[in-house]
Amino acid sequence: MALPGMLMLPRSHFFISLLNTMSELLKMAHVAALDRDKPYESETVFIRSAADVSHLVNSGGEKRSHAGIIIGIALGGVFLDAYDLGALAFGVKDITREFNLTPAGTGMVASAITFGAIVGAFFGGYLTDKIGRYRVFMADMFFFVFAAIACAFAPNEWVLAGARFVMGLGVGIDLPVAMAFLAEFSRLKGRGNKAASVAMWCPTWYAAISISYLLVLLLYAVLPAEQTHWLWRLILGFGAVPALAIIAIRSRYISESPVWAANQGDLTGAAQILRRSYGINAQAAPVAEQQPAPKALRARWSNYGRLLRGVYLRRTVLATVIAVASSFAYNAVAFGLPVIISSFLAQSMLTTILASLGLNLLFAFVGGLIGVRWVPRFGAWRMTVLGYACQLVALIGLALIGRPADGAHAALAIAMLALFLFGQGFGPGSHSMTFASLSYPTSLRGVGVGFNQTLMRASSTLSLFLFPVLVAWLKTGVFWVIAAAPVAGLAALLLIRWEPSGYDVDAEDFGAAAPER
Repeated sequence: MALPGMLMLPRSHFFISLLNTMSELLKMAHVAALDRDKPYESETVFIRSAADVSHLVNSGGEKRSHAGIIIGIALGGVFLDAYDLGALAFGVKDITREFNLTPAGTGMVASAITFGAIVGAFFGGYLTDKIGRYRVFMADMFFFVFAAIACAFAPNEWVLAGARFVMGLGVGIDLPVAMAFLAEFSRLKGRGNKAASVAMWCPTWYAAISISYLLVLLLYAVLPAEQTHWLWRLILGFGAVPALAIIAIRSRYISESPVWAANQGDLTGAAQILRRSYGINAQAAPVAEQQPAPKALRARWSNYGRLLRGVYLRRTVLATVIAVASSFAYNAVAFGLPVIISSFLAQSMLTTILASLGLNLLFAFVGGLIGVRWVPRFGAWRMTVLGYACQLVALIGLALIGRPADGAHAALAIAMLALFLFGQGFGPGSHSMTFASLSYPTSLRGVGVGFNQTLMRASSTLSLFLFPVLVAWLKTGVFWVIAAAPVAGLAALLLIRWEPSGYDVDAEDFGAAAPER
């Protein structure tokens, strides 16, 4: 029997074994289909090293076959992450009333998912580099399915917080591997480059938030008035539906990252993925001609320490400050948006839903699309600086307006919220992940994003926990506290002028990187 042996393993090894077991059956069915593809390019390309594989991906031929689908599936995971994180925004008041929660209890329920994401990101980043993008990607959706169902039927705040914690594990595990796929299935330069693909996580995120608002609006319209207490349960439980759909789609199309496979010494597997995902007639060169992948490219726990040494130290500091500052401010304002509109601006529930939906679609979502479109031209650094500047102006404006005394001041406050979300969309919202994902080569990308997400989720947890408490204490003065976040982000960007867009960071694994800019 295998179970007793598994139980004797250290916890990290047991977790790896569990994920391997969950994904193995799906992988066996998938591998048989790897070579069923459209006709290949006529010329055979022989790959002799991991650097050759990286060059083929970076060149980005037009006939990419399933590569675009894989990027879309990775974004599907981001969509679900955002939906589950944002779905509770409208239900906080109902949950507080149903379970008779104190402000601290409300903060516990709201922050449980981000606390789970802290744990999930730390282990998920390592597992992404250790056992591969494909296996982790295929396994993490099960966290969402079971947790969403548990949330829908939670009898008390403790079960709800526990289920949201498990859901957070899925979120934390998913984002490092999703970012790895977005970076490693995209070309280096031009339209649709790595920076633009990674930045697509932002409009995808806002689309998920907007859909959760639309779902709230639909349920609010159809549920009888005496049944509206079911609203938050239906919204949280609905998260299982897209998770099941993503599992089904992933099992058909998803492939391992060819660069990661090559870094593990599997050039034959990398060539197979290139044939399927890019339509390139790639073949592994004869063994005598192959250059073995350095053992330094293999995953180990000490890779977390590499993030804080040498050239990676300044990149890690910058990416971390951007992520923490962006997360703290965004979670306080965006997830607190229904509270701000209904309480500070004294609006009805229906107006709150419509205003939140409109602000997210017209400003955050559109800003995210602009961030994707313009990053190849202007770079992530400039757009993030401008985005933080917009946010700082907006938060100071909201603090000075306070609780609006009339319609004109209320309209101005809404405009400030719109400016904040627009700046978040094209600035730090889009490019916090650009800095986190493209500051490290393939061998460090999983732990790099995992480390970044661990600290970012800690900021989210603090923000979600403190926001109800600070609002109760400071009222609209809370915006002065939140304004410290864009100030910190701007300071870090002005001190460390690192531009990841268009830079071949993967070449650092092979000792052939371009000069850092």
